[in-house]
Amino acid sequence: MGNKDNLKNEQKNSGITWKSILGGDILAHDFFRRQINLLCLIVVLTIVYIDNRYSSQREMIEIDKLKKELTDIKYDALTISSELTEKSRQSRIETYISEKGTPLETSAKPPYLIKEDY
Repeated sequence: MGNKDNLKNEQKNSGITWKSILGGDILAHDFFRRQINLLCLIVVLTIVYIDNRYSSQREMIEIDKLKKELTDIKYDALTISSELTEKSRQSRIETYISEKGTPLETSAKPPYLIKEDY
């Protein structure tokens, strides 16, 4: 009976084979039992790394989307600003007032400042 136990221990502690890997027996190997904490740490760090990568990719996509939206809004603001400038020109206002039939006219005299004595 002693020979059978020694034979089992030798097979158990012997090299790693494909059969032990595919069968899951590799996890019961002495090396893996001694290094289980390190292996768990490596697995956790790998999961954190993958999650961090996906999070950064999501944020980069969001940044690109916001940059495009900002560019569109800037162009809209520029368009509105140019329309406002066009509508507030003196010639445009004079045309609008004359179309409405109001008695307002553009002054022929330049404006002047009223100075206040102290």
